[in-house]
Amino acid sequence: MTPERFERLKRALERRQPDLTVIMDRVHKSHNFSAILRNCDATGVLEVHAVDPDRELDLHHGTSAGTKKWVLVNRHEHVADAAARVKSLGLTILAAHPSTGSIDFRDIDYTRPTAIMMGAELHGVSDEGLALADQHVVIPMLGMVHSLNVSVATALILFEAARQRHDAGLYDKSRLAEEDFGRRLFEWAYPSIARTRRSEGRPYPSLGPDGRIIPDW
Repeated sequence: MTPERFERLKRALERRQPDLTVIMDRVHKSHNFSAILRNCDATGVLEVHAVDPDRELDLHHGTSAGTKKWVLVNRHEHVADAAARVKSLGLTILAAHPSTGSIDFRDIDYTRPTAIMMGAELHGVSDEGLALADQHVVIPMLGMVHSLNVSVATALILFEAARQRHDAGLYDKSRLAEEDFGRRLFEWAYPSIARTRRSEGRPYPSLGPDGRIIPDW
């Protein structure tokens, strides 16, 4: 671990947004799943939620660009479980769906705690997911097609959220609790050691300002 690499990891983690997430409601194609994770990393999303009842969803190596290491994926069997999780954290759920009550995605205040619910490319957000959402949003289409690829649509919404949050100064300093920040930083910097320590039930050692491990013996 070089000091330069450690500083880059630290800076990226400082910009992570604990109250901005994506719920993927049965997004079953691996390349879409992977592309959405890449969008999440690019906009500072800390964790995402994947409704994957069959536990078959996995990353597409060529599309993910290693984002599984930087964006934690919480898997759920049912969309209600994912919705309950984010609502318990105080997040508002926005479902991307062209219903009669949908509003333009650009008219949302994304500086508030927000979960963006995206559905599978063919069928969209499930009926259950739509019922659990607090608001439906739509990306206006000016041509003949009715919708965008799900990963592209997610990118548009996330980057609008990032624009608003950047203007509000939400990326200027870490928004994670100090203990949580230190734990995640160690896991990013030394994932294999972190796995070993967890399996042994031992705490992580401290890190010096240059990213070097401080021996705890």
